[in-house]
Amino acid sequence: MSKDPLLQPFQLKHLTLKNRIMTTSHEPAYPEDGMPKERYAAYHAERAKAGVALAMTAGSASVSRDSPPAFNNVLVYDDKVVPWIQRLTDGCHEHGCAVMIQLTHLGRRTGWNKGDWLPSVSSSRHREPAHRAFPKLVEDWDIERIITDFADAAERMQAGGMDGIELQVYGHLLDQFWSPLTNDLTGPYGADTLENRMRFPMDVLGAVRKRVGDDFIVGFRFTADEAQKGGIDAAEGLEISKILAADGRLDFLNVIRGRIHTDPAMTDVIPVQGMKSAPHLDFAGEVRRATGMPTFHAARIPDVATARHAVESGLLDMVGMTRAHMADPHIVRKIIEGREDDIRPCVGATYCLDRIYQAGEALCIHNAATGRELTMPHDIPAADSPRKVVIVGAGPAGLEAARVAAMRGHDVTVFEAQPDPGGQVRLTARSPRRREMIGIIDWRMAQCAARDVTFHFNTWAEAGDVTALSPDVVIVATGGMPNMHLFETRTEAAHVVSAWDIIAGDIKPAARVLIYDESGDHPALQAAEIAAAAGSKVEVMTPDRTFAPDIMGMNLVPYMRSLQDKDVTMTVARRLLGVARNGNVLTATIGTDYSDHSHQVDYDQVVVNYGTLPLDELYHDLRPLSRNGGAVDHDALINGQPQTVVRNPEGQFQLFRIGDAVSARNTHAAIYDALRLVKDL
Repeated sequence: MSKDPLLQPFQLKHLTLKNRIMTTSHEPAYPEDGMPKERYAAYHAERAKAGVALAMTAGSASVSRDSPPAFNNVLVYDDKVVPWIQRLTDGCHEHGCAVMIQLTHLGRRTGWNKGDWLPSVSSSRHREPAHRAFPKLVEDWDIERIITDFADAAERMQAGGMDGIELQVYGHLLDQFWSPLTNDLTGPYGADTLENRMRFPMDVLGAVRKRVGDDFIVGFRFTADEAQKGGIDAAEGLEISKILAADGRLDFLNVIRGRIHTDPAMTDVIPVQGMKSAPHLDFAGEVRRATGMPTFHAARIPDVATARHAVESGLLDMVGMTRAHMADPHIVRKIIEGREDDIRPCVGATYCLDRIYQAGEALCIHNAATGRELTMPHDIPAADSPRKVVIVGAGPAGLEAARVAAMRGHDVTVFEAQPDPGGQVRLTARSPRRREMIGIIDWRMAQCAARDVTFHFNTWAEAGDVTALSPDVVIVATGGMPNMHLFETRTEAAHVVSAWDIIAGDIKPAARVLIYDESGDHPALQAAEIAAAAGSKVEVMTPDRTFAPDIMGMNLVPYMRSLQDKDVTMTVARRLLGVARNGNVLTATIGTDYSDHSHQVDYDQVVVNYGTLPLDELYHDLRPLSRNGGAVDHDALINGQPQTVVRNPEGQFQLFRIGDAVSARNTHAAIYDALRLVKDL
């Protein structure tokens, strides 16, 4: 038997968990019609198959109709959910993985203008800033029916074969009652005493326990320290923890520290890249020591070493590695096989969570198979026969193509014009706060090195360099260069520099800087951060009605924190029309899409962020030499079938281009391009 602390079994009541690694509750937003159907089950089964001991499903499955999903959550107030829960559970049990689910009523953390258009309810009259709905102050009959809804939902989960449930007591209705910050009630559920604040969660627990019996596992995922003045502090949180332990009806505690009512607060609970790893781990250990209860916790525990420390030091009984398992669902299997160096790293980009909070689906920034388990492989199968594959470009698209092609058993050669791999990711990683992004590149380089991929750096490949290798397949992943045109103009803007110039350090920020952002993605704010830190007076301008819409909530927080104490302004709904030199200054003509109004403002430097234009000359040079002329059969690509297009029977090879060599997109799109194309070569 292994002596690795992470691989030791843990006894939770009657349930033996085969190791100490779990995925904590999270909602990837994969349900269909509120039901966890095939895609949902496949996502969790992939992790179960690789050895996760406990899958805590659903980022708060909704127990009541007046708790409509804030995003695409599982609806457990409907009896139709039971057979789908049974299929999900069976798919994990087949691999020896225990399965539980998180149940909640969102309270004020949702909206009224969705679902059945019922008013949101809460113990507070105040709206939550993140979801903006003013709630109805809960009445006694609301409390009674919601208690029953929780019990009904728990019974459905038990009928669906679940091993247990977790009640969400942070940021949602149960916690809104017991936090003094969000309890405006009087009487038995009022804010005047801790006993009264805790009464509603404890009444829910009592009803659930009565319905499911003593053998079914029930726990709380709860805020033990709100980390905000006037809220539950660490001392009261430990007191609450002891009360829960002494009550005897809970089987485990899953510890949260902080609040989630705003983007900044939530980012402190669930830290992103550039923030401290495992910031709440020691506090979770305090809860465990104070209560003696089985204790779970997850908050930026991205690597095996930190997880191992959490268990070995007695801080946790079960360690959550949720985002880490989105990056690599096979972590446990690789630990068992002694392949920890082979684990695809979570780089903390939090693309996954930011997407669901904008009503998208959770996707990993650099594992395009996550959430696509029904169509995309995590393990790449070998091809029937090896082929010669030439790839031009060693950014994320080119390196993913090289990795997958090499795993297929092909002979792979990569040309890269720069001295180092990485493309735009290497540029991104120049900012210390985002340096973890280079893990996307380093992992792929290691994977390629292990499979004898040949690299030619400092090589500007031309058509003759490619054809000299007599390839069967050529993949152009040359990326793009900054687009310096203004909207719908036919010539480049004069007297401006690119956000890349500032980020790379090729051009120093001037005294008064306009950063004009037509893309709404990271480079504009990354350049603003650099310029502001250098002492520049910075204006970030966008023609959109909001700034930086593609960065999304949690990733926006570090930018805003770094800019708050500096001379930076954000200007929306203004369009840069032109720039002219006027002596030692630049005069910018500023307009708007909403009228004919325009005016002029002087700056010392104008920086443009407007995506990229493809570096596609090589691709077009190679097209006449290829069999398919660069054409892609989209139906075959989408359905996971090989590309068989022939437009030139005399052609020498198949030719494809991927990533920003096609059009300006993002890292995930580039990697997905490569995976779904090359997995069938």
